[in-house]
Amino acid sequence: MRLIFLIFLCFSSQLVLSQEDFLAKQYFEDGEFEKAKVFLEKLVDKNPRRTDFTERLIACYQELEQYDKAEELLHKIMGQGIVYPTGYIELGRNYALQGMEDKAIENYNLAISQIEKHPNYGYGVGYKFQQYVLLDYALKAFSRAMELNPAQNYDYQIARIYGEQGNIEEMFGSYLKMISDGTVSTANVLRNINDFITSDASNPNNLKFKRILLQKAQKTPDVIWNELLSWLFVQQEEYTSAFGQERAIYRRSEERSLQRLQGLGKLALDKREAKVASDIYNFIVENSSYKREVLDAQLNLIGISLLDAGDKELLSVEKTFSELIQEYGFQMETLQLQIAYAKFLTFNRNNPGPAIEIMEKCLELPLNNYGAAYIKNTLGDILVFDQKFNRALIYYSQIQKNLKNDVLGQEARFKVAQTSFYKGDFDWALTQLKVLRSATSQLIANDAMQLSLLISDNSLEDSTQVALKKYARASFLNYQNNKAQAVALLNDILDNHKGEKIEDEALLKQGQILTELKQYGQAEFNYLKIVEFHGQDILADDAHFALAELYNTVLKNPEKAKFHYEQIVFNHQDSYYFPQARKRYRALRGDSIK
Repeated sequence: MRLIFLIFLCFSSQLVLSQEDFLAKQYFEDGEFEKAKVFLEKLVDKNPRRTDFTERLIACYQELEQYDKAEELLHKIMGQGIVYPTGYIELGRNYALQGMEDKAIENYNLAISQIEKHPNYGYGVGYKFQQYVLLDYALKAFSRAMELNPAQNYDYQIARIYGEQGNIEEMFGSYLKMISDGTVSTANVLRNINDFITSDASNPNNLKFKRILLQKAQKTPDVIWNELLSWLFVQQEEYTSAFGQERAIYRRSEERSLQRLQGLGKLALDKREAKVASDIYNFIVENSSYKREVLDAQLNLIGISLLDAGDKELLSVEKTFSELIQEYGFQMETLQLQIAYAKFLTFNRNNPGPAIEIMEKCLELPLNNYGAAYIKNTLGDILVFDQKFNRALIYYSQIQKNLKNDVLGQEARFKVAQTSFYKGDFDWALTQLKVLRSATSQLIANDAMQLSLLISDNSLEDSTQVALKKYARASFLNYQNNKAQAVALLNDILDNHKGEKIEDEALLKQGQILTELKQYGQAEFNYLKIVEFHGQDILADDAHFALAELYNTVLKNPEKAKFHYEQIVFNHQDSYYFPQARKRYRALRGDSIK
């Protein structure tokens, strides 16, 4: 019984301590220092060795300008036994807050002097000085500790201090020395250097970093300098220069890996730098000894040639595909070739029949669940194009069943909803979309929510769903690449259903299609109309982002682009586009981007 009572007493005491600690933290974080002080004084009294409690209590005293109490507590702690040098720093800072600089410096120097006796104090002293932005003292502490005990290495901390001081060249030099010595990983260093580099090649920090790298490359040739120059050129979006460095890396590397070049090619392609992406993939084709690597590059080259292809280019691509099919045949290892060819025949040549045959032939291969899912997914897309909706739904449903909790399964469910939408079966589409609102893929969840709202909003307003059926038809025409017809049908909605809920949806969809048709002026007009007349509605962030991208990438008007990114950053924080908008807004504003 006595044992049970002791256990209960111990548990109760611990519970009280946890509650007091929670309340103290809450008040402290909320800036209610008078209330936090009451709890912290009790906690320090019960737990005098808990430095987190004493540090917060000292901070409370200082915030409340009760410096005498802070000093009294510090002297009490320092008089209890072993004096740690950080106590002198705390005392010095307490004097500094009162404007007593001489006493502050005296205590800071006392902290430094302790390192002479015990070099192992170097890190704790340096870190505490750095915490209070006493950077000269922090530098002195770390440097002296290393002098006294060369086994200690604080180069990383010293480099960070140089950066905080604005001594950029010293910082770059220190970090590069660490990379050269192999004491710190390149990735870790680049995360820190990235704070000081911008996308502007003329930025002083960029120029300094480039100059130091070139000097090191000339003085001590090493592939690491090429890698860092390539990284810098990528930050500056100078992909041709980065390609030059990557070629040098490849030629000097014993492994002869093309993985870095594959990554650069994808990045250049994502940034719409088709010329340099084409050069990179041609280099891979010419130099790789791996068939799959070569095929991947060839398919990317085909994708580039299709970006702005006329009839002549389409015939050339079809010939290339035929040659590749003849060369590689039908194999599990080259499924991406068959998928790409089937999509080309369908969406670029309007010839879904042979594409369906190719995909059905691929299904005869001994595929695992994922391989079969990729084939069925493409086959479903082609069948939708060919208006064979029910067959497409069967394939999508099979993927959904076999990969229930996978992103591929969720994507298949969305395609079931989308296909049902094209058919005009809005109720079944809504049933599928409700499940997808909690999808693990944010993109799928966002698309599901938007399509769900489109259907439900326009079904409530118009029980006959006349405008919604027209919109679904226009969306399907766009899917089939019949873009001119889709634009015309959306015009019909805008002319005959003015003031209805679907108006902003029709404006946005038409704007997106007009952008694809390179009718940028008309697309801009649509987006501006949404912003002006539907600025408080759910599609306002979509319109702002579309305008920002249009101004940023096509119309080359960075000021207007910055304005529309800014609208999302400050007025639409819950938008799907918020992370991208914030990053691009900061880049246009000239901030360093992490």
